[in-house]
Amino acid sequence: QVHVVESGGGFVQAGGSLSLSCEASGSIFTIVAMGWYRQAPGKERELVATTNAGDSTNYADSAKGGCTSSTLNAQNMVYLQMNSLNSEDTAVYYCNVRGYNSGRRVFDAWGRGSQVTVSS
Repeated sequence: QVHVVESGGGFVQAGGSLSLSCEASGSIFTIVAMGWYRQAPGKERELVATTNAGDSTNYADSAKGGCTSSTLNAQNMVYLQMNSLNSEDTAVYYCNVRGYNSGRRVFDAWGRGSQVTVSS
């Protein structure tokens, strides 16, 4: 079983910065991609950024310029640095990890989410 745990988040004023971190653990053989999604109240979950095993990161248009995602593959961790936040960034941020478990089966695991609230 693969476990995904986010940390960070909280309250921040508009224009401020916040960082999130995520760690995957458990029966992991290899990770194919790690990334971040968010879900605002009343909206569907959407991509923020995802990084593949080749260290190539894909950002949502809304995240470009304001977010930086980085990974520490040897430690199965991914970070998200968010700058110049505004109220539209208020959401629950979820970490997603995809790869192969120790049984060489595909897994797609999610964390429980971390609340980010931006006050205007």
